[in-house]
Amino acid sequence: MTLAFVVPGLDEATSEKAIAILQNRLSQEQEAALVLKHAHWNVTGPNFIAVHEMLDPEVESVLAQADETAERIATLGGTPDGRADAIMRNRTWKPFDVEGRAGTTAYLEALIEYYDAFIAEDRRAVAELDELDFVSSNIIQDHVQQLEKFQWFMRSHLA
Repeated sequence: MTLAFVVPGLDEATSEKAIAILQNRLSQEQEAALVLKHAHWNVTGPNFIAVHEMLDPEVESVLAQADETAERIATLGGTPDGRADAIMRNRTWKPFDVEGRAGTTAYLEALIEYYDAFIAEDRRAVAELDELDFVSSNIIQDHVQQLEKFQWFMRSHLA
């Protein structure tokens, strides 16, 4: 990887490690927006409108996270990869497995499981970034807080 520049206080090797971690998180953030939109379009059954309308703001939230992550990669001198094949190449998590039309319970249970992995991957990234770049770590920590809150919303909806 060739960096355009390095931010003050970080060396190139440290920046490259942080960028690789952030790129992985960017890929899942982008995928999560697609997964949530898929659920938004295909959810059916009881409480349809509540779940349908609950998902769109979360799409916007994870897209904002992706934008923040991509901008941090660029700030560190890297090149964020937002192409669809980057999601596949960087995937370290289980793919979302609900296809087509399904009930609210099926979608929420699958989204909760997806968020389990999403949050766990973000927490792993935070632990790694703590050793490399506290600014990048803080960004992902904020993302974890938002993801955990939305997962609470989904869990509460099923309770």
